[in-house]
Amino acid sequence: MRSIRPSVTVRRERGARRRTSPVLAAAALAAALALTATACNSGDDKADGQASASATDSGSSGDGKIKIPDDIKNKLKEHGFDIDKWKHGAWKNWNKEDWLREADDFINPIIKGLWNPDRMRKANDPDKGVDDSDLSGDQGVTDPTPAPVDAKAVAPTYHANAAASGKVFFDSPEGTMVCSATVVEDPAHPGKSNLVWTAGHCVHAGKKGGWYRNIAFVPSYNNAGRSAAQLQNATREEAAPYGVWWGDWAQTSQQWIEKGGETGGDGASYDYAVIHVTPEKGGNGKSLEETVGSALPVDFNAPAVPKVPSITATGYPAAAPFDGQKMFQCTDKPGRLSINASDPTMYRIGCTMTGGSSGGGWVATGSDGKPALVSNTSIGPVTSGWLAGPRLGEVAKGVYDSVSKKFAGQ
Repeated sequence: MRSIRPSVTVRRERGARRRTSPVLAAAALAAALALTATACNSGDDKADGQASASATDSGSSGDGKIKIPDDIKNKLKEHGFDIDKWKHGAWKNWNKEDWLREADDFINPIIKGLWNPDRMRKANDPDKGVDDSDLSGDQGVTDPTPAPVDAKAVAPTYHANAAASGKVFFDSPEGTMVCSATVVEDPAHPGKSNLVWTAGHCVHAGKKGGWYRNIAFVPSYNNAGRSAAQLQNATREEAAPYGVWWGDWAQTSQQWIEKGGETGGDGASYDYAVIHVTPEKGGNGKSLEETVGSALPVDFNAPAVPKVPSITATGYPAAAPFDGQKMFQCTDKPGRLSINASDPTMYRIGCTMTGGSSGGGWVATGSDGKPALVSNTSIGPVTSGWLAGPRLGEVAKGVYDSVSKKFAGQ
């Protein structure tokens, strides 16, 4: 097998370095990148939202206004940011000295109204991918390239057929980005989860960058399955019927932080992240899981590839021939893909979904006969045809448990 290289080189700035924990790295962030394979999608760079709050505290005064906790104001000041300037555009400064990278650099103030229907709709594909004609270094555990499986449109309403799925929006140096994501269960809050699973490259740029900004999750985006033309005049409630949920904490693997980069295969075996979210408007006291009525369990002990009869990947592909506005799925028996001998072997399935589907959940039937998340879309070839996702194990469980425990008493 050969290492995967991107068809397009993406320039990134290196973030300031500090000490990080050896296994995990976290941050409240937002944004993502248009890197590796089917990765994310980039749109315009306009942000006209105003008013704000910290995603670390959705505390409401009862008057509908979200308060900004002092700890976030102080954190911004520590890094030279003024909260008022930040919410009015200072977040667009991606100088490497200001691009926060490490676990304790978590900053993600809510900017109310930033993610309006127009901005969400225009988050499109930056034409990033991997070139599967440049594969080398076969590790002996890569199966033949799977035959393409045509992505099938999920029938609306999406909430009725895939309630746990949605889109993650965020900002990066390249502009407005989008990935796919899944609501997952929280062992610390049974039935009341605020956890979202996505790809690591949807929250952090990897070894040459830091955390993205303005991350928000929209469950059942475009629930009615409207066309792009119909969405041009859509209300926010039509685009985001179950609300906009901002990330108040995010965590990915330290392996992604250290290895992830512009080349499609680097760090892909550890390309996953967990985001804890809070409602932009303060909500009515209901959790994300209660609001959408669904959350998937995560299986960190899924059987080896030969024993998995079928996996279904869900996402919002945005690169041509798709436009990012509708939800699609692919179902296939997985094969194995090895990037490096020292990294875990990945799952690979045939699928024609493209950029924008990154981070979307991969679901298989668990030992109890019920669906469980076993992976997420990480990489795929420039020409589409297949997708690969990390097999979740001990490191992934460490990321998941860490985020759950952080909010266990809240």
